[in-house]
Amino acid sequence: MDIIQTSAAPSAIGPYSQGVISGGLLYTSGQIPLSAETGEITGEDIRAQTEQVMRNLSAVLAGGGCTFSDVIKTTCYLQSMEDFAVFNEVYAKYFAGHSPARSCIAVAALPLGARVEVEAIARK
Repeated sequence: MDIIQTSAAPSAIGPYSQGVISGGLLYTSGQIPLSAETGEITGEDIRAQTEQVMRNLSAVLAGGGCTFSDVIKTTCYLQSMEDFAVFNEVYAKYFAGHSPARSCIAVAALPLGARVEVEAIARK
């Protein structure tokens, strides 16, 4: 098992890794809209927060030698399903021409008041 740690994505805010490679797969931890530089939430609306989440996810994927085209499954958490359409617009830009399996779940709250969190599984 290989641990992924990249300064291009925010540091973990708890006792976990940004990602783990095992059995030919990269499992990312959920990414929230934290700035890698400041550790603070970036953006107030769902569009800005989703953009930051996807940039963070891209950095963790790259740290494991993967890209969005290697992703086979995502799990997405939204604080409100009212954000679903805008979230999908941003998400689709990053998966243009590639549609991994996905679950999208509404939750009561996310860490640090984030509106969105996304985790992924990618093939190496």
